[in-house]
Amino acid sequence: MDAPILTVSEISGQIRTLLEAEFRGVWIEGEVSNFRPHSSGHQYFTLKDSGAQISCAMFRGQSALNRHRLVDGQLIQAFGNVSLYPARGQHQLIVEWIRPQGQGSLQARFEALKLKLESEGLFDLNRKKALPVFPRTLAIVTSPTGAALQDILQILGRRAPWLRILVFPVRVQGDGAGLEIAEAVNRLASNPPGLPALDVIIVGRGGGSIEDLWAFNEEVVARSLAACPIPVISAVGHEIDFTIADFVADLRAPTPSAAAELVVPDGEVLQRRLDQAGVSLLANAQRVLENRSRFLALIHQALRGRDPSSMLGARLQTVDYLCDRLEHAVNQTMADGAQRLEAVAQRLAVVKPGQVLQRAQDQLDAVWNRLLRAGQGALDAHQKHLESLRKMVQALGPQGVLERGYSLTLGPDGELVTDPGEVPSGTRLVTRVRRGEIRSVVE
Repeated sequence: MDAPILTVSEISGQIRTLLEAEFRGVWIEGEVSNFRPHSSGHQYFTLKDSGAQISCAMFRGQSALNRHRLVDGQLIQAFGNVSLYPARGQHQLIVEWIRPQGQGSLQARFEALKLKLESEGLFDLNRKKALPVFPRTLAIVTSPTGAALQDILQILGRRAPWLRILVFPVRVQGDGAGLEIAEAVNRLASNPPGLPALDVIIVGRGGGSIEDLWAFNEEVVARSLAACPIPVISAVGHEIDFTIADFVADLRAPTPSAAAELVVPDGEVLQRRLDQAGVSLLANAQRVLENRSRFLALIHQALRGRDPSSMLGARLQTVDYLCDRLEHAVNQTMADGAQRLEAVAQRLAVVKPGQVLQRAQDQLDAVWNRLLRAGQGALDAHQKHLESLRKMVQALGPQGVLERGYSLTLGPDGELVTDPGEVPSGTRLVTRVRRGEIRSVVE
């Protein structure tokens, strides 16, 4: 065999030259699938019909000129040149211009089902359930081998390590995948025995073409999500992907990772807030204690050099003195009355006027009663005043302060401690409270 031996690059170059010469300036009609805009400004997608597909690339310069926004499922006509991408050995269409040509079959089915369910009220906001702030148990309905599940588990493990997670494995694409998803949601909604009560459900998968995501556009999935009494988050594909499940679910997350961030609060943020609240509470308590300590110091200052017991004793002596004076006055008054009575009796013994005697007796009785009432009233008034003074002294004294819930802390020498700096570590303290003492050592 005398045929020349070519390298892969050489044969690829020849094929590329032939393709570009033969298929230059062609129009190709097909349905957009797997549309992927790149951060560089280039756009990549696939055009397909019922029997074949071709990869397409529209570079940044042509993308800026074409104002038509591509989405999966659209039926378009693309103009460009067929070439070969040597790195993959794959032929592709380098697109220069596109024009819409109506909707593709999948997009048409999507719009029809969306209109039907929307007319039934399945998208209404007032039927959507609020998510719990602190869920305890979460179920994830997705593929057990997909990267979306690992992303969700990793984020939840970091944000909410206390959360109980149940993974319900299902197929997320292909024939019968929609029915599996719906049956999984229906079973979880029935609260099956052996499973804990669920607080929220995440249903989703990673990104893909409209065909890959089609299971989440099926009516059986939409109706299972609408009937579920447990709040459901739809987390399907990328941020630009929208499915029927997104409109029916109680909350739509742009990506599976975003769903993990939306379903639970960040545990680290909560811990910081708790720490800040603890510091604030401790500072407030410290301020209250300082205010009470200053008040106690003022009371101590007011009582310094004045023993409440001696003050009470002086008041008691005053009461005894007043009682003695009152008793002397009563006795003197009674003695004077007796003398007058004796004088009257002597006069009456001479004149013997019965009526005068009776009037004198009545007058004496009246005077006696007035004296008793006056004496008793004065005695009661002094006793009330004394009781008022006793209560005031008791309230202002250290024992009264202790009765109101405060305490007095005394050092080894019995002096009141008013400044923590006055007591070094190891000092033994005695704290007097309402019912006894507390002994402690300064650390």
